[in-house]
Amino acid sequence: MKKELPKVYDPQAVESSIYQMWMDGKCFHSEPDDSRKPFTIVMPPPNVTGQLHMGHALNKSIKDFITRTAAMRGHYTPYIPGWDNHGMPIESAIIKQNKLNHKAMSIPDFRSACHDFAQHYVGVQMDAFKRMGVIGDWEHPYKTMNPSFEAEEVKVFGEMYKKGYIYKGEYKGKYCTPCESFWTESQLIDGKCPECGREVTEAKEEAYFFKMSPFADRIEKLPTETDYLQPKTRAVELVNNFIKPGLEDLCVSRTTFKWGIPVTFDEKHIVYVWIDALSNYISALGYKNEKFDEFDKYWPADVHMVAKDIMRFHAIIWPAMLMALDLPLPKHLAVHGWITFNGQKMSKSLGNVVDPFVLGERYGADAIRYHIMREMALGADSSFSNEIMINRINSDLANGLGNLVSRTVAMVQKYFGGTLPTERENGEFDDDLIETATSLRAKVDDFMDKTQLQNALAEIFKLVSRANKYIDETAPWVIAKDETKKARLATVLYNLLEAIRIACTLLSAFMPTTMPKALEQIGACETCASYENCDKFGVLPADVTVHKGDALFPRIDVEKEIEELNSIIKNNEGESEETKALREELEGVAQIGIDDFAKVDLRVCEVKTCEPVKKSKKLLQFTIFDGVKDRTVVSGIANYYKPEELIGKKIILVQNLKPAKLCGVESCGMILSAVHGDDLKVVFVDNMPVGSKIC
Repeated sequence: MKKELPKVYDPQAVESSIYQMWMDGKCFHSEPDDSRKPFTIVMPPPNVTGQLHMGHALNKSIKDFITRTAAMRGHYTPYIPGWDNHGMPIESAIIKQNKLNHKAMSIPDFRSACHDFAQHYVGVQMDAFKRMGVIGDWEHPYKTMNPSFEAEEVKVFGEMYKKGYIYKGEYKGKYCTPCESFWTESQLIDGKCPECGREVTEAKEEAYFFKMSPFADRIEKLPTETDYLQPKTRAVELVNNFIKPGLEDLCVSRTTFKWGIPVTFDEKHIVYVWIDALSNYISALGYKNEKFDEFDKYWPADVHMVAKDIMRFHAIIWPAMLMALDLPLPKHLAVHGWITFNGQKMSKSLGNVVDPFVLGERYGADAIRYHIMREMALGADSSFSNEIMINRINSDLANGLGNLVSRTVAMVQKYFGGTLPTERENGEFDDDLIETATSLRAKVDDFMDKTQLQNALAEIFKLVSRANKYIDETAPWVIAKDETKKARLATVLYNLLEAIRIACTLLSAFMPTTMPKALEQIGACETCASYENCDKFGVLPADVTVHKGDALFPRIDVEKEIEELNSIIKNNEGESEETKALREELEGVAQIGIDDFAKVDLRVCEVKTCEPVKKSKKLLQFTIFDGVKDRTVVSGIANYYKPEELIGKKIILVQNLKPAKLCGVESCGMILSAVHGDDLKVVFVDNMPVGSKIC
C-alpha cells in the first residue's frame, strides 16, 4: 500500500544508518569482557515456521530494553540470539508450504529440506529483528539444528539418562500440534487445546520420560515460598492448575516425526522439542562446550523472561531439568502476558497477526517499541488496536516528548540565538522540577530490577509531563519581554534542557535510534548523556548550544491512519493460505543484478525425439534442435507428459547450463516449466522460430 503520510522525520533512513553504525562498531559481539560484571537474560527462541508478528516484537523488545539498560548501568550483557529449529510444527509448515510428499522422501532428504526451510526463516526473522533495533551478536547466533548445538543437547539428554531420571515407556493423551503439547482430558476446554483453542488428536507412542517426582516438593515451594516467579499472582494459577493435581512424568522423545535430534542410543526416537530448546539456554552460554571458558560467570541468568502460555514449562519443567543437572536456577522467572487482538491472543498459529514491521516502516521502530512496552504490564495481557497505538504515539511521543524537545530548542534559538548565556537566576518551580529529575534514575532502576518495564516508562514520562508543566508555570515567552530577566529566562531554558537530557538518556534503552537525535538537538555530548549523570543536575555546559532538527515524532492524522491500517489488516486477514505461502516464497527469493541475468541464455528449441530413460520412472530423454545442432536433454517430467505429446513442440531451453549426467545420460540444458502445487506444465512457444533468444 502506498504510504501517503507526510514525514518530517524519516525513521527508516535514520534508524537503518544508526543500526549500521552499531554493526560497524562491533557493538553486538559477545566476547567476554572481564572489566564488567556480567548480566544475563534468557528468553525462549522463536520458532522458524514463518514470518514474525507483534508477539515476537514484544518478546524481543523486552529483552532488548533490559539488556540495554543493564549495559548502561555498567554490566557486560552478552546477547547471543537463537532459534528453535526442530519439531513437528516445522515439519507441518514445510509439508504445507512446499507441497512435499514427505512419505515418499528418504529421511536424509526430508531432514535436508527441513534444514533449508528453517535456515531461510532464520534469515527472514534475523533481518526483521534488526529492523526493530534489537541488539545481538548476529554473526554468531545459536540454532538448535547446528551440529555443535545438537551435540550439546544430546549431552544433556544423556546425562539425565545416566543419572536415572530418563526411562522408556508409552505415552497416551490428547495432542495439540501447533502448541506441541499433550493434555489431559480435564485440562481441555470444550474438548480443545486450552492454549490455542484448536482441535486435539488422540496420540499414543513409545517414548522416553523424564521423572518429575524427585523434584516435586522443591518445585511446589518454588513459586509460593521464594521470589523465583514474578509476578507472584501467577503462583496460584501455577500451583492449582499444574502442581496440585500431581506432577506427571514428562514425555521427552517422539517417534512420530523425523525433524529433530535422534537419541544416540535409540535413533528411532527424536529428542522432544522442550528438552531440545530448553537446554540451549545453558549450552549457548558454554555449558559443557568450548564456546566460553567460564560458564559460571554467565549462569545463573539474572532474568528468565517468558510469555504466560509457556510459563508451566519454565516454572516446572525447566527447574526440574536444572535440578537434575545439579545447576542453579535463574535468579527469577518473569512472566509477561499476551498482546491480544479483538480479545484473542495474537498468534501466528491463530492467523490474527499484525505485522509490527509494516508499522515500524510507517512510524519508526522506536515508536512501535515504545507503544507495545508502554501498554504491557508484567503478567497481564495488553490489548492491541490501531486506535490505541496511534493515540499513544500522538499523546506521549508527539505531544509529550517530541513537543517538549522542539519547544525548548526553538525558544533557546529564538531568545538567545541557540547558545545560552551563563548568568543564572533561580526562581519558583525550579526545585520541584530538579527534584523530579534527579530522583528519577533510582525509581527507574528499582522498576527495572523488578522487570516492571511499563512502570519504568511511566516514571520517565512523569518527568516529561512535569517539564511541560514547568513551561506553562514559568511562561518563558512572558519573561522574554523583560530585558532585565535574561538570567531568569536562561535558567528556565537550561532547567528544561537538563530535564530533557535525563529523560532521553534513560529512554535510550527503549528508543535507541531516536533518543541520540534528541540529545544531539539539546547539545548533550556523550559524557553528558551517560547513565552515571542521570541523577545529577547541571551537567550540560552553562553556555550549551542547541541544534534545531527535524520533528522526532510527527503528529499523525488519527482518522486517516486508522482507516489505512485497518485496511492493511483486513487485506491480510482475507489473504488465502496459498497466497500467504507464495508471498513468503517471493519475499525469500534473493535479488540478482542484470549482469547475473545476462549470464543465462534462454533459447527457443524444437523437440525432435522423446523417450523414457531406462531405470527411471521420472526422467524423459529428448533430442532437441537449438537452431544449429541437435543436443540431448534429460528432464524429470515423465509423470506429467507422455513422450509422444512433446515431439514437435517448441520449448524454452536454458542452453548454457553445464552438462550433467542423469542415470548415465549426459544432459546438455534444462527445459523450462511452471509448477503450481502438484501440477507441472512445460512452457511452449510454438509461434517463435527455433533459435530465438528469450530476454
